[in-house]
Amino acid sequence: MKILLVEDEAILSGAIEKFLCSEGFVCETAADFDHAFEKVTLYKYDCILLDITLPGGSGFQVLEQLKTSHPDAGVIIISAKNSLEDKLSGLDSGADDYLTKPFHLSELNSRIKSVLRRRKFEGKSEIEYGAVRIIPDQQLVFANGQELKLTRKEFELLLFFAMNRNRVLSRESIAEHLWGDEADQADSFDFLYSHIKNLRKKIEENGCQSYIQTVYGIGYKFSEA
Repeated sequence: MKILLVEDEAILSGAIEKFLCSEGFVCETAADFDHAFEKVTLYKYDCILLDITLPGGSGFQVLEQLKTSHPDAGVIIISAKNSLEDKLSGLDSGADDYLTKPFHLSELNSRIKSVLRRRKFEGKSEIEYGAVRIIPDQQLVFANGQELKLTRKEFELLLFFAMNRNRVLSRESIAEHLWGDEADQADSFDFLYSHIKNLRKKIEENGCQSYIQTVYGIGYKFSEA
């Protein structure tokens, strides 16, 4: 899962980023209004953690742009402001949740997972597609009832496919989702091909079709057809 953290307090931002990466998320950061606005305009994220008080502008303007460019993204406002008016303004502007500083990182993690379930999994704790069953919160995958031993990137790859089933995904969009800013520095997609090859093999070894179809010249599609 790809997360954008918009926070100008360097120590807090570093702590949150480190924690989210340890939980398996791909986390990008922005410390001011201009950087945040640019990122939500150009890139897609599963969830945005957004401070509303930013150098150079308001987080509410970032939220407004986000809802225009990527309305399906989840948003959690993280703010030192604890007034009812600010909370209502954030939720009325399209945020999914509002978390007041200071907070425990474990609570933030639970809030993120709750938003992702509502936004990406239709409120369900599991995803089933054909003979494949995915439990995102526990990072577990079963094929024909047998648990698969996947690497973290293989799990994220399968989850991304499952969330976008029956849609053609470009190589660029997959790489960006899994590696964030680092994907822009890659000279080729060999790293992506290797992960897809290994994921297919592990699923098929359990007597199940992988559902990962190559769309030549474009990318891939996760489909039974």
